Amino acid sequence: MDKWLIPLLLVAAGVALYEQSKAAPNYYLMAFAGLVFVFCMVKLSAKIPSKKEHDETE
Repeated sequence: MDKWLIPLLLVAAGVALYEQSKAAPNYYLMAFAGLVFVFCMVKLSAKIPSKKEHDETE
């Protein structure tokens, strides 16, 4: 597993939450952090084997 995905995911979530708590948040930064978060989640979930594939092989 890539070791940089989990820290990047946590940093993106932290930036998005911190930016959201401001009085005048930067929406472009929040959107970028959200996209990075989703990208990291997709990359991490791709490494988890599907339960259906496991049941079909048995």
